[in-house]
Amino acid sequence: MIGAHAIGMVTHQSPAVRGESLTEGYLTQPTLMLHAGGPTLPTIQLMLSFEGLTLERGELNPGIVGEGYIDRRHPHTYLHELTATLERGSDRARGSLTVGKGFAPFGTDDPMVRPFVKYPINHHLAQILERVVAIGALRVGALGLEAGSFNGDEPESSGDAPNRSRLWDSWSVRATVYPIDGAELQASYANVRSPEIPKGGGPDDRKWSISGRFESAGGRQYALAEWERSTGYVGSEKTLDFDSFLIEAQTGAGPLMLAGRIEVTDRADEERLSDPFRTLAGGHDFSILGRSRWTIGTLGVALPLTLRGGIAFAPFIEAAQHGVRETLRPSGFVPADFYGSDRILVVSAGLKLGIGARHSRMGRYGAAIPRQRGTTAPEPSSPQHAH
Repeated sequence: MIGAHAIGMVTHQSPAVRGESLTEGYLTQPTLMLHAGGPTLPTIQLMLSFEGLTLERGELNPGIVGEGYIDRRHPHTYLHELTATLERGSDRARGSLTVGKGFAPFGTDDPMVRPFVKYPINHHLAQILERVVAIGALRVGALGLEAGSFNGDEPESSGDAPNRSRLWDSWSVRATVYPIDGAELQASYANVRSPEIPKGGGPDDRKWSISGRFESAGGRQYALAEWERSTGYVGSEKTLDFDSFLIEAQTGAGPLMLAGRIEVTDRADEERLSDPFRTLAGGHDFSILGRSRWTIGTLGVALPLTLRGGIAFAPFIEAAQHGVRETLRPSGFVPADFYGSDRILVVSAGLKLGIGARHSRMGRYGAAIPRQRGTTAPEPSSPQHAH
């Protein structure tokens, strides 16, 4: 199966920096995807992302942070995912082994396959992606178990490759219960060595995630609730906790898909460069000026349509109200001074385009991919998630 998708959109943010508003346009999430395999052959998943070409400056997204970008979502690496999975078993019990570059077995699905175009700001708390991974997964009845090892360092640029000296220095485990078709409860833990300093020796992250998810068989109803905590450690000394709580849901209303999301997430506020949307990559814990809590409510509406030849498109609009306040005082970063207000409005509108197949889930492989009971095939892609 081969597919491609991209999103053209315009975002207005008020205020953005020092009381001034910004309006910008993007081609975001341009990707090519390949899924190949057979009953006795390994399954290959490949995803190429071209955000390094279209989002070099980053996409306006107040509150988000990671890989040297702040208040702009960073572009993902060109080789976003390339994994090979060998799976064996029956309806009752299955096991799999996955190796390649992809997602560690931790947390929830990548926001790319969820209802909203704008990423939640807990992206780096709730997922561990673009790592060289080795993952073992086992599914017995309604219980799924995963364990994986990976490199702790995050990419430094879109063309960056994982540091060879860091391979297998981090690990994670995840347990998932599937009480009924379409529903799942997961809990996961990760020990990530020096994610912000590629050569190692920086603070480590110890991360927890708990979530519940439901998606109807027809794909018209979807809901997710998740909680994450990421704690920094220098050796055995604890530094700062960063918590996140998120609820999102989507439902069909005639031809429209309506979605809502509420997120409350803590963020480290780091010293910025001459570009106010960039921080010194690798400066984690040594350049933190404060910690802020972001409370965000988002509403979205989309009109998914499919043409002959498998071409799908969906005009959409999203509106989000961001509230931010310091959680450490005194603080070297005062949100109202930097942005011009502690309330930020973000409105985005555009067109989602897609052709061919795409991942229905991102972040799970082999035996960890949910199946409808009584089948050995993956669940079909959800129409409302087709970008």
